[in-house]
Amino acid sequence: MFTDSHCHLSFPELQAQLPQIRQAMQSAQVDRALCICTTLEEFEDVHQLAVGYDNFWCTVGVHPDNDDVREPSLDDLLQRASLPKVVGIGETGLDYYRLGERSVADMAWQRERFRVHIRAARQTGKPLVIHTRSASSDTLAILKEEGQGGGQGANARGVFHCFTETLEVARAALDLGFYVSFSGIITFKNAVDIRDVAAFVPLDRLLIETDSPYLAPVPYRGKTNNPSYVPLVAQQISAIRQQPLELIAEATSRNFEQLFTGVTE
Repeated sequence: MFTDSHCHLSFPELQAQLPQIRQAMQSAQVDRALCICTTLEEFEDVHQLAVGYDNFWCTVGVHPDNDDVREPSLDDLLQRASLPKVVGIGETGLDYYRLGERSVADMAWQRERFRVHIRAARQTGKPLVIHTRSASSDTLAILKEEGQGGGQGANARGVFHCFTETLEVARAALDLGFYVSFSGIITFKNAVDIRDVAAFVPLDRLLIETDSPYLAPVPYRGKTNNPSYVPLVAQQISAIRQQPLELIAEATSRNFEQLFTGVTE
């Protein structure tokens, strides 16, 4: 019934509890999960989850926050993307939230990494999983510079995951052909603006996720998140949009299948 479109089950705090998590998923009617890669070093663990379970899939990519890891080449991404059950490129994008003493100009390495992922997505035809935080202008600009919106055959597909940006950014992402995914953040008391975005996004471009082990929804906020909590995200969206929960579950699962082609093979 439900699909968690973004989780990190390879992280130690979840991998150690995998049998219990899978049982909880079954009880909560969470049928599928996409396991997200954040470094090349962890890819093998992420991929083993995907090939080891019939209702898990995975991505390949290097998160923009990771600056002391192996830098991915285009060939690195292309080779791993060709493996069974690898259905997306990312998590990739830009994050200027934790600049510290660095300037935006100092983050050129991050922008180049993002470009490599976009090129891998275009070459493989697999969707991008985009992380953007305090960097939406550059994220959108680089997508356009790399050919997004540039005509037939030029575009990468993808999703802006764990969306926390403005309505204007959501509109721009939709105009570029992307889906928008919401996490447990939309259940937080102070997330009024994000709930407004969730009401705005067309039903056929909507995804739900946990981003576990982070961002557990209310009433589990502050605890370790896991994919069995994704129905709580769907329940919040159902209330926001005044649409039946079953409709949200069906639409978001269908959108997941359409975006991440191969998940039903």
